[in-house]
Amino acid sequence: MPSSPLRVAVVCMSNINRSMEAHSILRKKGFSVRYFGMGSLVRFPRLAPKEPVAYDSSTSCKMMHKDLSCKDRNYYKGNGVLHILKRNDRIKPHPERFQECRDPFEVIFTCAERVYDRVVADMCARDQETWQPVHVINVDIEDTLELATLGSLIICELCQGLQQAEDVKGSLAELFQAEKEKTGGNFLHTVCFY
Repeated sequence: MPSSPLRVAVVCMSNINRSMEAHSILRKKGFSVRYFGMGSLVRFPRLAPKEPVAYDSSTSCKMMHKDLSCKDRNYYKGNGVLHILKRNDRIKPHPERFQECRDPFEVIFTCAERVYDRVVADMCARDQETWQPVHVINVDIEDTLELATLGSLIICELCQGLQQAEDVKGSLAELFQAEKEKTGGNFLHTVCFY
């Protein structure tokens, strides 16, 4: 890998919790990182579980915060959603969808197997122009505040290992094995091309 910071993307479904937490940690460690969602809507839980609150991905974090505060401030403050939206608003105005980004990355991390499947399908459907490889790696992370932080630390350790590796492909198996022994997690990996 080059001595310049690894270009990393982190993708979760809604671009609200897991990818944003990973961004926060990776940026502090000096990585060039962007984060995205794959879903067409940003969804939040509601007191009545069958009725989630959903917003278009172009809705600003500030607007979502204001609306959820009006709907049930105590509930959304208690489950951490208002805190997350305030943090996110300081980073970028609204969620972004991975499908709309054409910037190249060296590694794309996904936070759930269904997101991994969608990212790989999206990459394979694109026209390959430069044939620059990109490693797509899934780290399963449950969508809670605590587990988003733990999963982001795993992503950070993998990034640090990849940054120091001379041969990414050869180093990945060792990095995955070390993380599996440490955390018990399993990883999915494939290579796509730009």
